Amino acid sequence: MLETVDFSLPSLPKDEYKPLRDELMERLVVLQQQARERGVGLVVLFEGWNGAGKGSRISDLMYHLDARATSVYVTENLDVKAARSFAGAECGVTGFYPTMQEFWKALGMRGTITFYDRGWYTSAVQHMLYTEFGSLSIKGGASNKAKRKEVAAAMAEAREERHIDALRRYLNSVADFERQLVDDGYLVVKFFVHVTREAQKKRLERLHDDPATRWRVSKDKLARIGNYEEAYRLYDNLLEGSDFSYAPWHLVNGEDKRRANLQIAETLASSLEAALSAQPDAEEAAARAKAQANSAGALEEVPLFGRTPEEEALVVEAAEREAAEARARAPRASRFRQVDDPPVLDAQDHGLVLDPVAYKEELKGQQRRLNKLEMEMYQKRIPLMIMYEGWDAAGKGGNIKRVAQALDARAYTIFPSPAPTKPELLHPHLWRYWTRLPKAGHVGIYDRSWYGRVLVERVEGFASPSEWARAYDEINEFEQELVRWGAILLKFWVDVSPDEQLRRFRDREQDPAKQWKITDEDWRNRDKYPQYKAAVEDMFRLTSTPFAPWIVLESDDKRHARVKALKIINDALEARLREN
Repeated sequence: MLETVDFSLPSLPKDEYKPLRDELMERLVVLQQQARERGVGLVVLFEGWNGAGKGSRISDLMYHLDARATSVYVTENLDVKAARSFAGAECGVTGFYPTMQEFWKALGMRGTITFYDRGWYTSAVQHMLYTEFGSLSIKGGASNKAKRKEVAAAMAEAREERHIDALRRYLNSVADFERQLVDDGYLVVKFFVHVTREAQKKRLERLHDDPATRWRVSKDKLARIGNYEEAYRLYDNLLEGSDFSYAPWHLVNGEDKRRANLQIAETLASSLEAALSAQPDAEEAAARAKAQANSAGALEEVPLFGRTPEEEALVVEAAEREAAEARARAPRASRFRQVDDPPVLDAQDHGLVLDPVAYKEELKGQQRRLNKLEMEMYQKRIPLMIMYEGWDAAGKGGNIKRVAQALDARAYTIFPSPAPTKPELLHPHLWRYWTRLPKAGHVGIYDRSWYGRVLVERVEGFASPSEWARAYDEINEFEQELVRWGAILLKFWVDVSPDEQLRRFRDREQDPAKQWKITDEDWRNRDKYPQYKAAVEDMFRLTSTPFAPWIVLESDDKRHARVKALKIINDALEARLREN
């Protein structure tokens, strides 16, 4: 792709450039306000050569745009020492956090513009060179031929057939990221600022020779000039493999800053105009309105308590009808391979019981075991993520307490999932979970989770059918990234029979110390049992992957469920530690 950049065009005169730029900037400023009003997010990525002028191109745009709705994220160079320590370890973890987390965290809300000064492609290349292909050293001055040869050899190795899977894995990760943003209402515009070897060398040496700018050009950067040809081929392969239809590359001649500024501004303006002119899907809007009306208003005249048989039949009929409609909208299959026998709610054994005396002994034994394993897990920097979903009053909170009781309080975090805040609603639904991950060696416990999109948001109509239908594979992509990072991910469904749930509801109502746990919303959710059951079954069917299968905790007897959860956690930790 890089060969298509034309360096032969004459420089654009200043008197010709200025009116064109002013007109483009006025147009872009107006479009930015329109995008802000209509909730269109713009993600602008600048990749390119060192010294190509990426920062200057961003600065020129920032000078004119509304700073209140604009942010810039600068991707720092990889911490080589830390990367090597993870690459040399046997824990299978690639870093303190997943590679893509920093870019999710930097993402602005819909309606804003987020500039990334370098980004996920730079990070992918650096991680490949430092973690996939050994301890690459690029330190040394420009005259150090041995070091330059070492860099060139490693970069050449990156192109070998036996490493194609590593490159494909990184490209799959960034493809998932970019597609999810586009599906959620963002524009993703990617620029690669290209310069010739001669231009790069001249710019970097000029910056290095000036005491005021020397800090911007390390000896490492100067050393890399000698590897331009190898880097060219690596960049070219990367660009071709990531020129997605929903997020294509725009190649920019960085040697003519005036033409570059005009091309970038015109591309952004045209992209925003196309997005703003696209009409919303009327059918989709109607479906969402219908779902919200069904969940919020269709049965509002039916009392919550003291119903007649006719009213009860009306509630049951409406619930079953909505469940059938939702099942018809759910995907028939996932693009991810699923386990052969995913859980089935009707097949669960609600009669499993653990004797109270045996419970006390087994609980303490499993907690001691977990405490010991957690210390070893911490030393080997293995992240553990334990996620709980389940029926109301199934015992999620009590189960979490027994797990947390065995852990060092400094080593775990419990992440609840209350109703999303306004900033969270203005981001993709997975954003708040990408920003809430445990550090490598720590434990993250999730009291409800990212599955809210395909459970409560699906049933209550908070997400449109297209949003929750595509969320199954978005979640699979997210979980695959966590497992690739090196996390142990355990997904528990805490199950309880409808009869036992009803008994617990009534007990809570009668116990002053527990009345806060039961609300009218819990009773309304119970009315919607058919819809929630259908949602759970679709969730099991579409997200029980081999790398993150669902595990059912039979919790009619809470003691049994607590000990079972601890045993599964301990077995998973021991299995990983034995691998190392």
